[in-house]
Amino acid sequence: MNLKENDKKYIAGTYGRFNLALVRGKGSLAYDENGKEYIDLGTGIAVNSFGIGDEEWKKAVESQLDSIAHASNLYYTEPCVNLAEMICEKTGMSKVFFGNSGAEANECAIKAARKWGLVNKGEGYSTIITLKNSFHGRTVTTLAATGQDGFHTDFGPFTEGFVYAGADNIPEVEKLAKENKCCAVMMELIQGEGGIYVLSKEFVNGVLEIAKKENLLVIIDEVQTGNGRTGELYAYMNYGFKPDIFTTAKGLGGGLPIGACVFGEKTADVLTPGSHGSTFGGNPAVCAGACSILSRIDAQLLDGVRKKSEYIVSQLQNAKGVESISGMGLMLGIKPVRPKAEIIEECMRNGVLVLSAKDKIRLLPALNIPDSLLEKGIEILKKALADY
Repeated sequence: MNLKENDKKYIAGTYGRFNLALVRGKGSLAYDENGKEYIDLGTGIAVNSFGIGDEEWKKAVESQLDSIAHASNLYYTEPCVNLAEMICEKTGMSKVFFGNSGAEANECAIKAARKWGLVNKGEGYSTIITLKNSFHGRTVTTLAATGQDGFHTDFGPFTEGFVYAGADNIPEVEKLAKENKCCAVMMELIQGEGGIYVLSKEFVNGVLEIAKKENLLVIIDEVQTGNGRTGELYAYMNYGFKPDIFTTAKGLGGGLPIGACVFGEKTADVLTPGSHGSTFGGNPAVCAGACSILSRIDAQLLDGVRKKSEYIVSQLQNAKGVESISGMGLMLGIKPVRPKAEIIEECMRNGVLVLSAKDKIRLLPALNIPDSLLEKGIEILKKALADY
């Protein structure tokens, strides 16, 4: 019985997999079971920040494995503390809680916001405003936080205490803030699973004003947008403000699972001993790898991300078969004329891996993808887009 048959037999059927088994890779190249080469423009959905099997990351992880791979959070470990310090130094935030995923980071943010609301605003101030078309995770609570009706089926009852405003709809945010006992507003600045929709600066500034007026925390979900993906270290930096809490995951780990909930001064001391925890959160090997990733996201790399983004947009804007392009940095969505599934399939046949988000082709290449591979990959995508 082959790999694909065994997968169908033994693995829960939660994924609509492509007909492709990846067995190895290096950098921005991946190889299937037959040795066919693919240019990877998806990076495991924005996880492999420096590509597959990055040597510096690998060396950092292996070195930590030789000392201690895991210790419970009852003890101090150096990589965990070093990573938290690095995040705080680079962002001006105050404290970090480590988990294992974006959903876990968002759960932590929700818990912290509700406790902050109870302590600072009073009993019942637990409602969080999120945005329609958002995506915050797949736990029962983060599904409830997700502002898409399609996710609010099958697994009810869902966690109460979330209300949804239209993205870029300031009056709706204001109305919800006044009509509900709210403690926070939670947003993705670029809605990833929602189709690479970029919030306008006017809207974000309006939300910040409402939050100030109504005494609400501002939580930014940087699970997909964080760690250099948008051309700044975190997406909120493109908007010129600092949140009370932000969450991150995916690219921070460089290929191993990690989530981080990062607290500003206002929320730094909300969580106390016993109020939250995670068995594998702050895992030394994972944190050692994340330190390697984060230490290399510097001004030069971010400048490269912006230049690669400009190249992609210049090649695809107004190209045949392209209706529009959205996104920021190396998180881009291309709305095609042709059905997206056909484009993804044609790209795969021709050795390029791309993703989708709603009705768009989604590009999330490695932050350091070589220009030669990026150019070749975009040329193949361009031909697939035009083939209708």
